[in-house]
Amino acid sequence: MKSADRVPGKLIFVTAGEANEGISAHIGNHVKIFPKNTTSIDMFGSAKYRNYEYGADDHVAVVHTENLPKYASIFVTSAIHKAAHTGKFSYAKNFYAKDADELNISLPIKDGIPDYTFMATFIRAVQKLVIKNVVRYTDKKISAYKQVSTQ
Repeated sequence: MKSADRVPGKLIFVTAGEANEGISAHIGNHVKIFPKNTTSIDMFGSAKYRNYEYGADDHVAVVHTENLPKYASIFVTSAIHKAAHTGKFSYAKNFYAKDADELNISLPIKDGIPDYTFMATFIRAVQKLVIKNVVRYTDKKISAYKQVSTQ
């Protein structure tokens, strides 16, 4: 859908690109609505987790991970991104939904099936580490500001 054809509205519309997580507009057009907790892959092979309903243009493939636990979906999205966003896809050679079948992603396995519990636990642990590091960074900045402001 060209920009000129988009009607302003409330539905998030995803296109290819890294800016603003690929969100190009909020539209009111009648388009297919993809469910939250899914993964989009743009024409460059960049995969993003979507925790909201959205529409997408024809340069975006959608992987239906909505039946997985949220944090397992985030893990799967990261694995897809690692496999697809390698520089292989570009304006000259776009990633299409059919290319998803060719991706080899690595997932943890338990008893011969993907271990979604481990995936969810792993992502929650990573999030906690990130939050801990942000708190440390903020504490250092506040301490430095207090030192400068008292001098």
